[in-house]
Amino acid sequence: MTNMTLAVPEDLMQIMKKHKEIKWSEVAREAMWDKAKKLELMDKLLAKSRLTEKDALEIGAKINEAVAKRHGLL
Repeated sequence: MTNMTLAVPEDLMQIMKKHKEIKWSEVAREAMWDKAKKLELMDKLLAKSRLTEKDALEIGAKINEAVAKRHGLL
């Protein structure tokens, strides 16, 4: 297994120090696995997509605008 060094903000480090019973390296490993699995799924779903990045950004902007309108932000 490969080792990795992480930099964490001081306020996070203070919380971690209060909870020495937690295996923080395991927490980090699980979080990285979760993210990697989501990326793999996304890659699989998008492998056959014909949408361009521009198309996806335009759709995302329309969705954001509709959500903002629904919540009275626009």
